Order: sequence, then structure tokens, then C-alpha cells
Amino acid sequence: MSNPEQLFADFEAKLADAQRKANQMRTEIEGVSVSERSKDGQISVKVNHAGNLVGLEIGPSVRDNPALAQEILRVVQSAQSKLASAMQTGVPSIAGTETMSELVNQLHNEYPEPEPTGYVEGGHQDVDEDDRFVAEAELDTPPPSPAPKPPAPPAPPRAARKQQADHEDDYFTGGDFLR
Repeated sequence: MSNPEQLFADFEAKLADAQRKANQMRTEIEGVSVSERSKDGQISVKVNHAGNLVGLEIGPSVRDNPALAQEILRVVQSAQSKLASAMQTGVPSIAGTETMSELVNQLHNEYPEPEPTGYVEGGHQDVDEDDRFVAEAELDTPPPSPAPKPPAPPAPPRAARKQQADHEDDYFTGGDFLR
């Protein structure tokens, strides 16, 4: 049996090592950031490890643009979507562990790739009737006329209907019910 003092000392050493590793991981995570520029290079953003905007630069040529706010948001979303891969390269202390996998999955779920420029949710936007796509065949041919209804099936002769009605419920009186 081991000495209780030695067990307690071993436990404290393991706890101190775990605390040191946690502090190292926290420092590495807090050091992760992503910078992103707009396509025209006039908007530059920086997001920290938590996806918060910590830097914003706007070029003079886009300051009067009415869509400036939307473009800034798109660039921020693009930067946030790159946090998962930045975390994988910027936090080597937990690389390849279950903790890293969980962190990356959480970041992918929290910050998905932004929609492509020009994307409209729901698949439609306000479009003039003149601008819509129309197949050439639709332009050249008149609308089809409704198809004629098929003729109704002929009714059985009157005598056959009367005979059928007489024996319909006569299953047990000797009538032929398999007809």
C-alpha cells in the first residue's frame, strides 16, 4: 500500500500540470484572430478568437456607398468563417484531440461560410417581368387548349341492372354470389 502523503503529492502534481496546460491552451486560443479584406480591398476587418469584430478599416472610395453596411457584414462573416481553420493552426497544444475536434465543429456551426455575393434567400428577388427568363418555345407557341374529357363508360342495360340488384344481398339463399 502507498503512502497517503505520496498519493496526495502525486495528485497535486497532476493538477498543477493540468492547470499549466489549460493556461497554455487559453493563451493560444486568445492569440487566434483572422483578418479579411473585401474583393475591392477597400474594407478590412479583424475578428478575434470569439468571432468579435476588433478591427475595421474603410477606404475613402466606398464611404458613400449605400451598401457599405452589408459589405462590411459580408466581410466580417467571411473572416468569422475562417476561425475554425485558424484555430487548428494557432492552437498546437490540443491539436488532434477530441477537444480540438469539438472546438472546430462548434466554430463551423457558429460561423458558416457567407452566402455568395448576389445570393437572395428564398431563391427569388424582385425582378421585372421583362427581365425574367422565357424559353423560346414559350414565346412562339400559344398556350395549349385543355384536353377533351374522355367519354363516360356505357351504362349496363336496364334488365341486367334490375337482375343484379335483386341478388346483391342474397348470399345465403342459394343465389350465385360469385357472379
